[in-house]
Amino acid sequence: MAAVQRRIGDGLAVLGGARPDVLEAAPGARPRFVALGGVLLSTGGLAVVSMAFAVAMALGVWWPLALLVGLGWGAVVVNLDRMLLVGMAHDASLKRNLVLAVPRIGLALILGAVIATPLTLQVFSAEIDTEVKAMQAEDADAYRETLETDARFAGLPQLREEVALQESIVASGGVADPQLAAVQGDATAAQQAYDAALATQRELEARAQCELDGTCGTGDAGTGQAYVEARAAADAQAGVVAAAKSALDATTAAASAAEGRAAGLAAASLETDRAELARLTAEQTRLQTAFDATNEDADGILARMEALDRLGDRNTTLALAQVMLSLLFMSIEILPVLMKLLLNFGPRSAYDELTALRDSGDVQIEAMQRESRLAVAAAREEMLVMAEQERIDRQKSAIVARREAAEAAARIEREAAVRAAERAAAMAHAPAEVAPEGMRPWDTGPLGRLLAGRRRPADRVPTGV
Repeated sequence: MAAVQRRIGDGLAVLGGARPDVLEAAPGARPRFVALGGVLLSTGGLAVVSMAFAVAMALGVWWPLALLVGLGWGAVVVNLDRMLLVGMAHDASLKRNLVLAVPRIGLALILGAVIATPLTLQVFSAEIDTEVKAMQAEDADAYRETLETDARFAGLPQLREEVALQESIVASGGVADPQLAAVQGDATAAQQAYDAALATQRELEARAQCELDGTCGTGDAGTGQAYVEARAAADAQAGVVAAAKSALDATTAAASAAEGRAAGLAAASLETDRAELARLTAEQTRLQTAFDATNEDADGILARMEALDRLGDRNTTLALAQVMLSLLFMSIEILPVLMKLLLNFGPRSAYDELTALRDSGDVQIEAMQRESRLAVAAAREEMLVMAEQERIDRQKSAIVARREAAEAAARIEREAAVRAAERAAAMAHAPAEVAPEGMRPWDTGPLGRLLAGRRRPADRVPTGV
């Protein structure tokens, strides 16, 4: 168990930026680097969870796949954090530490914000889900209003009214046609006039009967002057009633004919308008349905961030909790860099001293090895130069020997030619000699004797031939 813990601690120390060779010589620094490695591992774990949530929310992928992506992102974050730590060597200078720390802290803050956002969204997921539903409903209503004002559907309300009016006209037999208001008004007026005339006639008839009975008027029964006058008035009113009835019948017939024509026209255009209304309504419904289907799935990370912002604008407590939670996650991310920065302002530890000595020793060893390599290279180059020079000298000697041999051969040839010329001149002035047996005549001269000495035996003419 102790060996396992030892190996885990060594791994965390190396993760925290420790050099194993120096750590063996300065074991007192081991707890510090183990702690740094643990902090790096914790930030990597947060990065894994954060990326897994982000991938699941943004892409809706399977959770094991999202976790696998999160592990890759966690490895990247741990590597970046380790690079930030390793790149900050111990230096007590405030200016140099600030120059080194500012960009690293800036990068750590960016990483912290990226890591904190998905985790914060997950913490407030219940409230965000409710707000996302409200946002989707608002978007659906807004899109519906947009469709109502769309140029393609601008005449749809009027078409609905026309279809409804045509249906009412056909159902009422043309009575509901607003264009027949004047004709229907005339018929109504004629009906009222007829009703008034009929009422007056009935009244005059009752009065005449009353005068005849003596129950009213003068009170004298019989056909007296009052009765005659009342009867004449009743008879005159009967003519008025007949005229009103004729006018009523004419206007009623005209209204009925107009209503019939209106019902026919409405029935003729009703089918066309119904088909157009059905087409436009179906297209509008299709667009709205497609938008609703897309809108229901619009619950990704951007929509959830917008919902969280809206919640924060309405709820101060939630906004404060969101800020504090984000700061917590970002603080965890920048903690390794801050720890390294604070350690740099402290005194140099034995580990730092040994690291500096090892580094300077490595530099000196490398310099010595470099000088040795340079000396060996120079000696090798000198040997190559000497070998090349020796080869060139041998070539020169061979060339000179060949040249001297050629010159000696040429000199011998010249001397032989001179001697041959002298012998030829001597033979030209000497008396002719008889060639011995077996020799040609021209072989008896000096040149012949010279050539006879160089002639091969096979070239000589045998004697007795």
